[in-house]
Amino acid sequence: MTIQAHIASLEKKHGDLEEELQAILSSPSSDDREIAELKRRKLRLKDQMQRLKASTRH
Repeated sequence: MTIQAHIASLEKKHGDLEEELQAILSSPSSDDREIAELKRRKLRLKDQMQRLKASTRH
């Protein structure tokens, strides 16, 4: 898998997590721990994408 393909895959996963997070937030019975975990996962993906993008600029 190329770096660009890997970044694209991470971006898709990040978008999927965003959709899942929005669905949970719109639910009246949302679980704070689940929301926090989704946000942590999104942040990890974002960090990975930024590292990969930075490594391709050199």
